[in-house]
Amino acid sequence: ELVNPTLSQIFAETLRDKFTRQTRLQVLKQNGNMHLEGEIVGYQLAAMAISADSYASQTKLTLTINVRFTNNKKPEDDFETRYSAFQMFNSDRMLNDVEPELVKTMVDEIVDKIFNDSVAKW
Repeated sequence: ELVNPTLSQIFAETLRDKFTRQTRLQVLKQNGNMHLEGEIVGYQLAAMAISADSYASQTKLTLTINVRFTNNKKPEDDFETRYSAFQMFNSDRMLNDVEPELVKTMVDEIVDKIFNDSVAKW
């Protein structure tokens, strides 16, 4: 398992921004109508496409987050779900060089899914 010390903060800020910009909801410390919580349960690299010389030509970076959503006004909307997103990159690139862009893309994708499942209902 990889460790990205800023991933949790990046994810929390992106999620908070999505909800405050696209709804009239406000972030509260307690007693809110809705509650989101979760944890990063996976962040890993895997070699994917193998080239003719038996080396990996593509690497897959995967992010998995477990989310619990509670709607105090409509408990039937409560859920707990694992969300995953991945990005591929050429194996001749260093993870440090591509990680910020890949993380942003994966976090945005997962935040969109959480938003749609919780408040947008798409």
